[in-house]
Amino acid sequence: MFKPFLFITFHFYICTMNANTGDKSYTVKEATLKLMQYCAYRERSQKEVEEKLREMRMIPAACEQIIIKLMQEDFLNEERFARSFVRGKFRIKKWGRVKIKQELKLRNISSPVIKLAMTEIEEKEYLQNLYNLAEKKLPLINETNPFKKKKKLYDFLSSKGYESHLILEVLTDLTS
Repeated sequence: MFKPFLFITFHFYICTMNANTGDKSYTVKEATLKLMQYCAYRERSQKEVEEKLREMRMIPAACEQIIIKLMQEDFLNEERFARSFVRGKFRIKKWGRVKIKQELKLRNISSPVIKLAMTEIEEKEYLQNLYNLAEKKLPLINETNPFKKKKKLYDFLSSKGYESHLILEVLTDLTS
C-alpha cells in the first residue's frame, strides 16, 4: 500500500540533498553579478569573496577574473573593509585594539592596511570605552575577595582586546 507521508519525506530528503550538494553551476557573468550583490550588501574582505567563490565551485582562473572585476568596479576594497570593520567592532562590540588587529589578520588583511584602519579609533573615545566597560562590569562581578574581583575584571577587559597597561590603569582608578 502507498504511504503518502513516506513519499513526501523521501521526496523532501532528495530535494534537500540536491540543494546542498551545490549542483548549480555559474557562468563568470552570473557569478560576478551574484558577488556584486554579495559585496553591495556589506563590506567584504577578499578572503570572504574567495570563500564564496569556492562555495560556488568556480575555477581559479574565473575566481581571479571575478575578483579583479570586483576591485575595478570598487565593490571590493580592502582598506574600506578594514576601516568599516574597525569602526563597527570598536563602537558596537566595544572591542579593543588587540582583538580587532587579530581579527583583521585572520581575514588576511595586510599590516599597512591594518595600521591605516586603526586610525579610525580616537584615543579619547578608546579610553572612555574602556572605562565605561569596566564601570558596568565591576558591580556585576559576584566576588567578595577584592583581588579575585580585580582579576575577573582584568580577564574580562583583556578578553575584549584591551592592552594590559591600560587595564591596570583603569583597575587602579576604579578600585582605589
